[in-house]
Amino acid sequence: MTDPQPVTDRLPLPERSAASRLIVVMRGTDAAQYPEIIDALAGAGVRSVELTLTTPGTLEVLPELVERFGDRVDLGVGTVTTVRQAIAACEGGAAYLVTPVTDHAVIAESVERGVPIVPGGLTPTELYSSWLAGASAVKVFPSGVVGAGYVKDLRGPFPELRVIPSGGVDLDAAQAWLAAGADAVSVGGPLLGDAFAGGDLDALADRAAQFVGVCTRVGGA
Repeated sequence: MTDPQPVTDRLPLPERSAASRLIVVMRGTDAAQYPEIIDALAGAGVRSVELTLTTPGTLEVLPELVERFGDRVDLGVGTVTTVRQAIAACEGGAAYLVTPVTDHAVIAESVERGVPIVPGGLTPTELYSSWLAGASAVKVFPSGVVGAGYVKDLRGPFPELRVIPSGGVDLDAAQAWLAAGADAVSVGGPLLGDAFAGGDLDALADRAAQFVGVCTRVGGA
């Protein structure tokens, strides 16, 4: 385990991601589908998108996507499970990294490279150990197992913890988690719907706008 990071040295989440309080998780069949979907999401006000490594071709297209959309959207890379993947994502221009598990080697690599990271975990031990290792926030995954009340449970012993739930977060759950004190929500299927299966992009934009309306802090306050 790496040494705990002083709070003053902790990397913050990207400003747009923190203000929007909404990370849209893109898990598709091919990275070639990303551009038109990102464009629709950005047009609806989404400011943070997590490109997942389970989508073939993600690392290969990352630099091009950052160049094309980086002035409108924070492009993070998720489902990072190895140090090698973390290095490639950082070098490709990822605005932040997200993991599904607690891996201190991956956290240390991201922190050393100056890229915010949101590691996944479920238990207090996993989540707090990631926080001590320098995480910018911790991802409660799968969040549906515990529910929004888990924020209060965690903040009792760990009041400084920044929490982002992930896994099956729909519009109602997003409202509940944010009302309970979550710093942001990570949303996939309930927002994306059939977008990666050729679904209507106008309908996608409408769903995205609903989530943006629920999640975004007015003026980024």
